[in-house]
Amino acid sequence: MEKIIEIQNLVKDYGSFRAVDHLSLDVFQGDVFGFLGPNGAGKSTTIRMLLTLITPTSGHINLFGKNLKQHRSEILRSIGCIVEKPDFYNYLTAKQNLKILANISGVDLKRNKIDELLELVGLTGRGDDKVKAYSHGMKQRLGLAQTLIHNPSLIILDEPTTGLDPKGIIDIRNLINHLSKDLGITIFLSSHILSEMELIATRMAIINKGKTIVQGSVNELLNTKEMVVIFNVDDAQRAVSITKHEGYEIVSTDLTDHQFSVNLSKEQIPLLNKKLVENNIAVYALESKRKLEDYFLRLVN
Repeated sequence: MEKIIEIQNLVKDYGSFRAVDHLSLDVFQGDVFGFLGPNGAGKSTTIRMLLTLITPTSGHINLFGKNLKQHRSEILRSIGCIVEKPDFYNYLTAKQNLKILANISGVDLKRNKIDELLELVGLTGRGDDKVKAYSHGMKQRLGLAQTLIHNPSLIILDEPTTGLDPKGIIDIRNLINHLSKDLGITIFLSSHILSEMELIATRMAIINKGKTIVQGSVNELLNTKEMVVIFNVDDAQRAVSITKHEGYEIVSTDLTDHQFSVNLSKEQIPLLNKKLVENNIAVYALESKRKLEDYFLRLVN
């Protein structure tokens, strides 16, 4: 599969402070790539180097198989981006803003294309409204329309759901899914909303203190670690006693709701379930949870 982004041993120093420390990662065509890390981990600095807004101290960046430094103009023509938040002329309409941005990009944006972009991001009927009347969520969607003006192959988004309400977050998630699955655009996005990344990302990298801690398929990374499994049984107190006797770690107990939670690997789930049944414990239900928040905190701590 074609590598869209290839970063090798990337370093960025600000005096004696090292913001990015020999970071390496690969993003493949069609990925929705989650770029995760705590505040100050180096995410925004890395994105700015990808967009040539700042210059690396050392290391290599290839985009679309070409060296970014040597082919900067050609590469940037294939990238759409939002860094932090999109900015517009508030006293102009959405359509006027898109037209100006298209002219800056050297794109002859026809009226029907503008209407298509506004429809794609859910702003049909609002294109003639001045941007000052837009909510934060509408401005985020207009920002995504702006990234699509020149039909990019790669879109880079830095915290695209910051400040949005739950509906706005869902709208952006659905739009990103559409751009990836239906239009074949590779998406690279950083976010601190880990539950959203778990729902949307196909691959991810977690960085901390400027270094890559782990990267790979979201499903594979989450399935290789222990899960929290919630058992619903007829006799929770006796079930907990049996579980402890078998050497498993109890996470929480709720005797009122006949539930208890335990840390298990995927392979251990049927073994404990069998042991409970053999001891005449009725297991009504069990639910396994492998949350990205847990995995993230375990890695960065």
